[in-house]
Amino acid sequence: MVVYGVALLACCYLAGNFVGDLLGALLGINANIGGVGFAMLFLILISTWAIQKGYMKAPEEQGIKFWSAMYIPIVVAMSSIQNVAAALAGGVVALVGAVLAVVIGYLAIPFFSKGHGEAWARDEDVVKDQK
Repeated sequence: MVVYGVALLACCYLAGNFVGDLLGALLGINANIGGVGFAMLFLILISTWAIQKGYMKAPEEQGIKFWSAMYIPIVVAMSSIQNVAAALAGGVVALVGAVLAVVIGYLAIPFFSKGHGEAWARDEDVVKDQK
């Protein structure tokens, strides 16, 4: 059901906000740091795992796809209320967070793409054989 996909997204959002608030508290900042990002990461990891195990079928994916289409407008709306100048003037936390996010994302690419190279190579061989 579509509702299960939306429920998974809602649970990931709540968990992401909790982690973002916890990270803010650990750093001594009264703010949510990366809650939506953590939520999307949880959603990607859990939905990929559920698809591989056969727990998630097409109707559940439709609930996630619906909100993934809404993700960019939501992020744009959220970022429009942020005051980047005040964040940068308040300290180097914003710069450190941005640099860490890019570095961790870059270092995570091999981990998340592990094993997919062989599947892509097989797909290209199938396409060549069909020609």
